[in-house]
Amino acid sequence: MNINSIGDMLSWHWFTPETLRSFEWENIWALHLIWIIPILMLLRVFIKFLRNPSLELTLPKRVAQSNPWTYLRLIPTFFFLLALWMIAIALARPQRTNERVEQSTEGIDIMLVLDISESMDLQDFKPNRLEAAKETANEFIEGRRGDRIGMVVFAGEAFSLSPLTTDHKMLTDAISDISFNMMDAKGTAIGSALATATNRMRESESTSKVMVLLSDGDNNAGNVDPIFAAQLAAALDIKIYTIAVGKDGMVPYGTDFFGRPQMIESYLDETTLREIAQIGSGQFFRAGDDDALDQIFDQIDELEKAEIIENRYKETQDYYRAYMMWAFVFLFFWMMLKSSFLNNFLLD
Repeated sequence: MNINSIGDMLSWHWFTPETLRSFEWENIWALHLIWIIPILMLLRVFIKFLRNPSLELTLPKRVAQSNPWTYLRLIPTFFFLLALWMIAIALARPQRTNERVEQSTEGIDIMLVLDISESMDLQDFKPNRLEAAKETANEFIEGRRGDRIGMVVFAGEAFSLSPLTTDHKMLTDAISDISFNMMDAKGTAIGSALATATNRMRESESTSKVMVLLSDGDNNAGNVDPIFAAQLAAALDIKIYTIAVGKDGMVPYGTDFFGRPQMIESYLDETTLREIAQIGSGQFFRAGDDDALDQIFDQIDELEKAEIIENRYKETQDYYRAYMMWAFVFLFFWMMLKSSFLNNFLLD
């Protein structure tokens, strides 16, 4: 302990409200002694008075009434009280804690592959299959902080809407602008879409690479076989989840002249989508409505979590020594004054 540290301990800033509020208290119960100690001291005086009422005559009435300096006799007791308060604060162990957290996360690279062919305009989803898929995809993206996400859309051909990016705001804005007139080619080119997404992820160095394919039809366009494209993705350690969007059979599509819902037949090649998911070591899902689609994305969100490594370093510094130092100072003044003229000059 050097001179500078002693000087800091005897600084008045230890008693400011800001300093006291900044502490964490290891033994907060000891702070109750601050009000208990004065009560005990008063109780002691009261008990002594009850046992010997004549004590009130120890000071001549003339002196007590005519000399206000009589109250100076309380100064030693006041210093003793201050010393006890300092000891109480020291017992409460005032502390400050500096906590440093080192958090590292290895994000997942995710490529969303969305069918925007004409059949995605069917209305077994509200308002239609495409809009429901877009809304769910945006909600999924907003919950994937730290992950790189990209987007491929396809109909009769495939188009890379966005490369892998952590700029999720840009990506969700791009998804919101997706429409059926983005492509002239008709049909559903699932194989081409998988190949395009795989090419986007080919140079990814992430240990976790995931592809999510949403489609409502069978592969009837493009020049790439879907099974071959899935095998190519699997060779690059890309996991594939496939979601069949919609129902088989008659589904609503628009209204007739009288405003009644029109029905149109929908067909899903579920077998191919299941095989793609199996090759890609993922899972196949069937979404028959908006709620099912939300639940599927929630499941994928739970299955594909980035690993987070967190290290915490906690440094705690005690400040009870400052209050013990003040306790010694107040005790010194009490010992000096209790036998001084303050106790005796009035009776001389």
